[in-house]
Amino acid sequence: MDYSKTLNLPQTEFAMRANLPQKEPAILKEWEDINIYKKALEKNKNNTPFILHDGPPYANGDIHLGHTLNKILKDMINKYKTMRGFYAPYVPGWDTHGLPIELQALKKLGIKVHDVPVIEFRNMCRDYALEQVERQKQQFKRLGVIGDWDNPYLTLNPEFEAKQIEVFGDMAEKGYIYKGLKPVYWCPSCETALAEAEIEYADETSNSIYVKFRLVDDKGLFKGLGISLDNIYYVIWTTTTWTLPANLAICLGPEFDYVLARFNDEVYIVAKELLDNLKRAAKLEGEKIIAIFKGYELEGQVCKHPFFERESIVIVGEHVTLESGTGCVHTAPGHGEEDFYIGQKYGLDVLNPVDGKGRFTELAGKYAGLTYKEGNKAILQDLKENNMLLAEEKITHSYPHCWRCKNPIIFRATEQWFASIDGFRNEAIEAIKEVKWVPEWGEERIKNMVADRGDWCISRQRSWGVPIPIFYCEDCGKELIDKKVIYHVAEIFRQKGSNAWFELEAKDLLPNGTKCSCGSERFRKETDIMDVWFDSGSSHAGVLEAREDLRWPADLYIEGNDQYRGWFQSSLLTSVATRGKAPYKIVITHGMVVDGEGRKMSKSLGNGIDPLDVIKEYGADVLRLWVSSADYKSDVRISKDILKQLSEVYRKIRNTARFLLGNLYDFSPDDDMVPYEDMNELDKWALLKLQHLIKEVTDAYENYEFHVLYHAIHNFCVVDMSNFYLDIIKDRLYTERPNSKERRAAQTVLYTILDALVKMIAPVLSFTADEIWKYMPKSKNNKYESVHLADWPEVVEKYVDKELENRWDNIQKIRGEVLKALEIARANKIIGHSLNAKVEIYADGETYEFLNEIRGYLETVFIVSKVELNKGIDKAPTSAYSGEEVKDIKVLVSQAEGEKCERCWVYSATVGLDKDHPTLCSRCVNVVKSL
Repeated sequence: MDYSKTLNLPQTEFAMRANLPQKEPAILKEWEDINIYKKALEKNKNNTPFILHDGPPYANGDIHLGHTLNKILKDMINKYKTMRGFYAPYVPGWDTHGLPIELQALKKLGIKVHDVPVIEFRNMCRDYALEQVERQKQQFKRLGVIGDWDNPYLTLNPEFEAKQIEVFGDMAEKGYIYKGLKPVYWCPSCETALAEAEIEYADETSNSIYVKFRLVDDKGLFKGLGISLDNIYYVIWTTTTWTLPANLAICLGPEFDYVLARFNDEVYIVAKELLDNLKRAAKLEGEKIIAIFKGYELEGQVCKHPFFERESIVIVGEHVTLESGTGCVHTAPGHGEEDFYIGQKYGLDVLNPVDGKGRFTELAGKYAGLTYKEGNKAILQDLKENNMLLAEEKITHSYPHCWRCKNPIIFRATEQWFASIDGFRNEAIEAIKEVKWVPEWGEERIKNMVADRGDWCISRQRSWGVPIPIFYCEDCGKELIDKKVIYHVAEIFRQKGSNAWFELEAKDLLPNGTKCSCGSERFRKETDIMDVWFDSGSSHAGVLEAREDLRWPADLYIEGNDQYRGWFQSSLLTSVATRGKAPYKIVITHGMVVDGEGRKMSKSLGNGIDPLDVIKEYGADVLRLWVSSADYKSDVRISKDILKQLSEVYRKIRNTARFLLGNLYDFSPDDDMVPYEDMNELDKWALLKLQHLIKEVTDAYENYEFHVLYHAIHNFCVVDMSNFYLDIIKDRLYTERPNSKERRAAQTVLYTILDALVKMIAPVLSFTADEIWKYMPKSKNNKYESVHLADWPEVVEKYVDKELENRWDNIQKIRGEVLKALEIARANKIIGHSLNAKVEIYADGETYEFLNEIRGYLETVFIVSKVELNKGIDKAPTSAYSGEEVKDIKVLVSQAEGEKCERCWVYSATVGLDKDHPTLCSRCVNVVKSL
């Protein structure tokens, strides 16, 4: 007889090769066909909102692993919140203005920026940006990210631009917007000002030089020292030789000691603590200290510029340190922020002899026309010829570079538009305290950044962006900064987009009757555009306030840790300046993606991994599993080996679901469920472990600790299920009568576990969970088309039985000892499969009493054919295995007596007793005869 037909073997289609790269696109199409995003919102429309505001990625090029990490984290959060019943709309966005898009549009078209009219060029940039948005959108969707993809927010949309202009107008009305001549970060390659957030630091090799400034007026302080002014020099130190043409002063620390140190015929003035620095660099010996003065005593002395017919005065400032150099700081108010502010105090000019392309102007005299790098060489040569160079070294130091073109930047004074941070700095710091920062150190980090930052340079000398809505009087030159005018421009942008600024004349952009305070009605338009960080930093107003299904402030912002100086900060500043509080309640930051050795990914190292390639090989769910597996608060590692390991973890989770599904093919949740009270202890234990898992996983989602749920689910599937519960109940599932209470009880547990497990993995393994959901038996009350529309599992308190848990913890410890004994017997060729075995247990004391109490479970739990329990550990044969963790137990393993049942594989003396079924044991005979 063929007994395989009497076994309850897996029948489902989900006997399931993963094949994710092929299956996932079909599931995506199903989501689109049913409009799963809209259905989820409709289901929860009357519930509490949860708003995660999307920080806009830049619309340029394919997505990378940083995008992948960020978008999947957001999607996991939104899917979880939706299943918990929150109304959780997700509006993805893109940053669509700025220099990189300009450069790519120029490169694609093979033109230069001035080859076409500005409107035509802006339209080219817009078209390129929209192409990139569509490209990235499809890639984000392929990751399984669900959201309002048909209606994302773009910073180039007229509605968004209008709201941004209104934010600018609100700040202007409060006096936070001004135009000033100040040194700013300037990129000569891109020919534009940069904000602090657009600066990256990289190593640069520079000349480190010590330069002499001859004293020409000591204000009578050195009279009587017996030294000639012709031989006294202040010695400055700098690594930016090219800024020397702009030198107007030498700054000292007011309370530092300065020495007059004679070396041969010359006397050098330097900070006492740094004299040894100078001696080492200039190879000087045998100094004689003539006098020591405090810095403030030397204030007002006058030196001669080392190569121009110009004076350089001695001033004092608290910013001077003794960390390096000479303590005599070369001061060029046109080339540095601290220099600028100290220069303002002393009434110094803001001299900037360098143009936007990094070339010296006529103000630099003989160096006019040279690039600042060429100027470095020429100035150095002149200092040598003039005998004003005391020492020269090469140093490698961290230097600011442009984040777009990666070239070194310079500091140069230009007229720019600024947002005055001082106007609301304290308010911003107070707002930071009201936000929950994850990790907690984020609060201190952004607080210090806001406390220390200078005013925000918001103007850029480019074409592709939102224009600064300021007008200038043609007659008196005064700026027109008026909220009514700015809001009028915003309304024009809302109707026509920001191209209107370039298409219309000033008079057509102004309200009728607009006049300057001088009486003139003639105006011209500002030509600068806004910093793109002002664009994205206005999204809380342009998106959260502008969309009916969203609300302000957001519940959550989550971005990379580089956004403390970027989007987190620009959003905070525009929000506090205009609305008095932060635009977010919680801010989470994640680390950067690095390779398996913790190195930054780069083309030169060849260690980059393309997420699109990973999807082709493994599927998006393995990438999603990677995101959940890492503690994202620090840098997140990825490599081919890590992906391979994750694919194995994925396989184990999937195979657990496969087993559960395979044994539910004939199970109806409406008809076959067995009450908890009618289950045996093992089944109750499995439900107990499930409750612990639900609580741990739910807490992990609530606390955004996704690596905790990753480990919890993996451990549950492998340890609690595959290695224990599922292994034990196979016999019951495959050999009992299909509709027996014992089998139905096991199926009830399997269904309950699968129903909870598929929901808990859904935010992470979104495709796999929906595939499982499709094949699961469903209750009449559960007709959701997708697991992502289902409700989150809740802990059932009556399943949480501490006494039961303690009993089965003890059983598992004893089982562990028996498994070790079985493994030794298998290695010694005594048995093969564990069902070949007879196990004799010798125990004393509480262990014996406990085993005797659960005697009926022992064969089942150990998965052996026979167990004999003996009292007295001293009666065990010397060949018996001695327990390691459970001390008062010994185990002897031998071949079980009787014959192997063809159906259940158990060795039994009853095999062959029934003449109609001579290959079956008595238990299987009874089952077969009842079918």
